[in-house]
Amino acid sequence: MKLPRDLQNHLATAKAAAQAGAVILQAYAGNRSELVIDTKMRNDLVSQADREAEQAVIRVLQEQTPEFGIVAEESGGKASQMATWCIDPLDGTTNFLHGIPHYAVSIALIAHAGTEVDGHVLSQDTPIIGVVYDPNRDEMFSALYNGGAWLNGQPIRCSQASSLAESVVATGFPFRDFSFANQYMPTLHQAIESTRGLRRLGAAALDLAWVACGRFDAYWEMGLAPWDVAAGTVIVREAGGISDDMYEQQPWPERGYIYAGNPKTAPELLALLQPHLVYPTQA
Repeated sequence: MKLPRDLQNHLATAKAAAQAGAVILQAYAGNRSELVIDTKMRNDLVSQADREAEQAVIRVLQEQTPEFGIVAEESGGKASQMATWCIDPLDGTTNFLHGIPHYAVSIALIAHAGTEVDGHVLSQDTPIIGVVYDPNRDEMFSALYNGGAWLNGQPIRCSQASSLAESVVATGFPFRDFSFANQYMPTLHQAIESTRGLRRLGAAALDLAWVACGRFDAYWEMGLAPWDVAAGTVIVREAGGISDDMYEQQPWPERGYIYAGNPKTAPELLALLQPHLVYPTQA
């Protein structure tokens, strides 16, 4: 199977879809008191802003790329044999609902094993397009498989930090699923002592985008969903960095146990994490 059309066309579609979703979010941002909010599980909220933004994203993707599957956070969906869009219409929902201007629309295209991309057949599922759009700063992060990464059209690269000791590192605390807290908390304590500083801003897609442009030197988090990390993963990779499964069992961190950084900070971060991990085959 060969992807139809040029990847640049699909990237343009993803950008247009992200902007369509962001229009909905920003329309609601000034009227948060009017939002109807549901609780999916403890500390896992969804509002009509999420749902309507997702539908706006899906409409654009379905109109422009009907051949691809779609999997989205709020409405689910179905993968296709060739490639599947992976959508988070509002990454940072809690920030959004509390008026904290740090959230994003995240869209990735995952090409499935056996699909021909950029002249060769993929042996494993691979994120090949990533878009993370921050509407509050009007920052559009994007990337193409083997094509580079950009912020508002300008090339970006990961930082040149040579060690965690000189790194500002992002993370995310357990907030809805606490089953992995016994793995996470020792890594947090060790990172506090091993880095220049830690940040927890509450939007994984932006954490990864900020790794890609060098604002953060590394990042790790546990218990995320595929749509939280898919776009950011390809953006980091195309910016010269590493974004992988901390268990080293998946071709990309689909299960949401992710570490990322530049070629020096990421391996050091993984070495910090690994002694505390309970591997899925052992659990």
